[in-house]
Amino acid sequence: MHEVISPIPGTFYRKPNPDAAPFVEVGSQVEPDTTLCLVEVMKTFNEIKAGVAGKIIEIKAENEQFVNPGDVLFVVG
Repeated sequence: MHEVISPIPGTFYRKPNPDAAPFVEVGSQVEPDTTLCLVEVMKTFNEIKAGVAGKIIEIKAENEQFVNPGDVLFVVG
């Protein structure tokens, strides 16, 4: 299992915009360069990539939740 952690503090977003589908769901296959979410800091949206190939096992953060550096966002297996 690989934990994808937040490298920065900010607001976690599962979707690129309010009307779009989430980047990934539990069960989604991902590659290292797959965007999993956005973390917004001061109006700057930072893409968080998977970093590994595998399947999304768990989504640990809630949409629009504030996250801190080191918080686990996803578990990839």
